[in-house]
Amino acid sequence: MAEDLVLESCNLECESNNRNHMTADMGSQKLIVRRGQSFTITLLFAGRGYEEGVDRLTLNVETGPCPIESSGTKSHFPVSDALQESAWSAVVDHRDGTALSLLIYSPPDARIGRYALTLEASMGYQGSSFRLGEFILLFNPWYPDDSVFLEYEDQRCEFVLTQQGLIYQGSLKFMVPTPWNFGQFEDEILDICLQLLDTNPKFLRDQNRDCSRRNNPVYIGRVVSAMVNCNDDQGVLAGRWDDKYEDGVSPMSWIGSVDILRRWRKYGCQPVRYGQCWVFAAVACTVLRCLGIPTRVVTNYNSAHDTNSNLVIDRYLDEMGNLQKTSKDMIWNYHCWVESWMTRPDLSPGCDGWQALDPTPQEKSEGAYCCGPAPVKAIKEGELRLKYDIPFVFAEVNADVVYWVLQKDGSRKKTIHSSTVGRNMSTKSVGKDTREDITHNYKYPEGSDEEREVFAKAELQKSYLTEEEKGVSIKIKVSEGMNNGCDFDVYAVISNNTETERLCRLMFCARTASYNGVVGPECGLKDLLNVILLPHAEKTVPLRILYEKYGSCLTQDNMIKLVALLFEYQTGDIILGVRDIYVKNPDIKIRVLGEPVQKRKLVAELTLTNPLSTPLSGCVFTLEGAGLTEGQKTQELASPVEPGQEAKVRVDLAPQLSGLHKLVVNFESDKLKGVKGYRNVIVAPLPK
Repeated sequence: MAEDLVLESCNLECESNNRNHMTADMGSQKLIVRRGQSFTITLLFAGRGYEEGVDRLTLNVETGPCPIESSGTKSHFPVSDALQESAWSAVVDHRDGTALSLLIYSPPDARIGRYALTLEASMGYQGSSFRLGEFILLFNPWYPDDSVFLEYEDQRCEFVLTQQGLIYQGSLKFMVPTPWNFGQFEDEILDICLQLLDTNPKFLRDQNRDCSRRNNPVYIGRVVSAMVNCNDDQGVLAGRWDDKYEDGVSPMSWIGSVDILRRWRKYGCQPVRYGQCWVFAAVACTVLRCLGIPTRVVTNYNSAHDTNSNLVIDRYLDEMGNLQKTSKDMIWNYHCWVESWMTRPDLSPGCDGWQALDPTPQEKSEGAYCCGPAPVKAIKEGELRLKYDIPFVFAEVNADVVYWVLQKDGSRKKTIHSSTVGRNMSTKSVGKDTREDITHNYKYPEGSDEEREVFAKAELQKSYLTEEEKGVSIKIKVSEGMNNGCDFDVYAVISNNTETERLCRLMFCARTASYNGVVGPECGLKDLLNVILLPHAEKTVPLRILYEKYGSCLTQDNMIKLVALLFEYQTGDIILGVRDIYVKNPDIKIRVLGEPVQKRKLVAELTLTNPLSTPLSGCVFTLEGAGLTEGQKTQELASPVEPGQEAKVRVDLAPQLSGLHKLVVNFESDKLKGVKGYRNVIVAPLPK
């Protein structure tokens, strides 16, 4: 009678499996595979090899702390004749003496996470059990039956595999692409993402139920949205918007997610200080891409925060044009969230595709600070009753803004003002460093019949404010060269489209501001009591913005809010012009010295010229780049940099991966903060 099979070793074939499953960039130390796709393991037996018809082999896979077959977190399956498409299964790939290769298949709706794999070998009733090792199972955008399947390879490459990107900041009229190192395949990041799932309150409350739902990207997206902020859990980031970041890191200083996630884990899941919307969104993007869900960061310019859900944002000004805090409703210069690609079998047809997820803590959803996934198609169609949080996102891109002037007698007067929220919605283009406008995905053209139908369906009213062609109107225009450290002019352009001469008072004011709409000190003011407007004529009034006024109170967002109030004496009308301007930081010049070749030393030279009239002290360059350098590198300058002089450092790089990568750089000093730069580097493969 044949002896029992005795397992000598098991080779999980990490290198070839990971390459086939598009996880090679995570290394070859662990087996990391995607569901709905088979992988190979090789068993080496001692004494004798496997004999078909004599030996019965059964595999067991388990995930989570309490694996149960009925919850989908455990499966017991034999090595059989054929793979099954809807269940865990295994077949013999080939035999070679005492070596046996098996193909193991996971179903496309398997739970993602860390699995233990064991083998049972028997010739009858009794047998032996062998622990084969661990593997990690991820979502699979390459497999048509997976709920995150994405059809086009260039999109899968961009939204799953690409480790760097651009996030749009600045203002509506001056959109600034900011580089970001997502780094989803960097060391430790996958382990941290799985730890994040195991730290979420739903897991702590009911481990079995939470793990059983980890086959669903809708559920995972919702958990990640909640766990990236720390408002009601042990989440990753603490938010702060008051420009006081001394007890942490300024949101403007981060250049990637890797450092943030590693800090969260290192300090025992304590929140990392501090994040703002683009940081929350970028970290969520890293986690979701790491888990295999196609994800991108999007920016909505002039984004509404409608706390009372009436689709009207009321803003109040005094007669000097100063914003008054009498409403919680806000207009943010821009707001970032993420979109993730998935099917929505829980909703009516037509809701598959991009889903909005917003990890910035703003409003509670089902008791937790999270938002989404909200189907972008449903937002466009005004389907406000579908899950999740569509009314909030709908308001972000569709609300009306009404400005009121509070008068000395306590009354308030509505201004004539043209403003639209939800403008120039932006994301990085697929495969290139340009902006893609995605506004049309969220809304129909302003004033179109389709838009009116959407508002009727949503049982909401929308007013259509257009520029006053009859009467008096005002616009704010800007000049070139609005650079940090410089004085520059801005202009109130007033048009009188009537047959008669008009007499007005013009209040033209500039104040430093944060991107979330909060304003700071005044840095420019003109109050003209008697402005005469000739019939059918235009008048331009300049306002000089001086660095000595704005330099000391400019926030790290580099924003200045311009408000022009025109009081028309004859009619009593108040006409308003508002514009946010972005004060441009100097460029960082990045030179790569040497030929970029995989696993060969490379040097980057970073240079920034001091544009200010005073020296810069405490100058620090920080550099990141997945595939180019392990972790973050920091280089400090020993002495101050005088006006007009260069801050220059050289940093050693160690390219580990071939292909196209981004080198992302941040510069900080006492007076210049959050200055960003990037350079694309193509690394050649190591010659054979």
